[in-house]
Amino acid sequence: MTFTASADMAPAAPDMPLRGVTVMVTRPAHQAEPFCRMVEAAGGRALRFPVLAILDPGDAGALNALIDRLDEFHVAVFVSPNAVARTMNLIHARRTLPEGLKLATVGIKSAKALERFGHRVHICPPSRFDSEALLEEPELQDVQGKNVVIFRGDGGRELLGATLTARGARVTFAETYRRGMPDADTGQLLRQWSRGDIHVITITSAEGLRNLYEMVGQAGRLWLRNTPLVVGCERMLDTAREMGFTESPVVADDPSDESMLVAVQKWAEKRKQTHE
Repeated sequence: MTFTASADMAPAAPDMPLRGVTVMVTRPAHQAEPFCRMVEAAGGRALRFPVLAILDPGDAGALNALIDRLDEFHVAVFVSPNAVARTMNLIHARRTLPEGLKLATVGIKSAKALERFGHRVHICPPSRFDSEALLEEPELQDVQGKNVVIFRGDGGRELLGATLTARGARVTFAETYRRGMPDADTGQLLRQWSRGDIHVITITSAEGLRNLYEMVGQAGRLWLRNTPLVVGCERMLDTAREMGFTESPVVADDPSDESMLVAVQKWAEKRKQTHE
């Protein structure tokens, strides 16, 4: 895998908030373009360097068998847009959704992904797109005796399942995809860093940050630690601290493209004031 940067953009207007700023975008390749276009529209340069690869689940047979018995469940939770896309493509190929199944998502992006498949989302937090916010929703307070399936990637946080179980639900986890580390040719990336051409990194998961740390190797870690980060949640602060980043990351309100862009623009404004 190689990374690419937008090179044929028109000159940015002077009032564009990201004029002269190169933003490393680390989202998976199939999800990066909307955010890259937003960066470019704000006058910035988007440097595409995916740090997560989305792979098929380890046991597709088990996932298909669970889909076949969806009628047993009361609530289905989707933790990410990837979980929605992978699961709904399989469901639509095998059956229709049970009429009484309540659909829940951790965030707005997952809800919109479900809507694109033609399904209405019943439970979704209006802000703070994480497990804690979803667990605060009224519909998930009284789940005694209910069967809940959580569609997610391999591993992932256990808070959602553990809390619902403590509230009396019978929880089943369904692995719909695996996360992996992409193959990467970092030579050009290191040359960019050596010229000071990478100004800020956007990253939305601790796993992605760990992957990036491994991918750049010993030669790139000094530059990495000295590059400002904009992250998608406060939990990533501890990960950055453990890796020895020289300054605390800027934390977006949530990991959506819109919130990440706002956080990058705030960082750029502060940087501009510092250099004036």
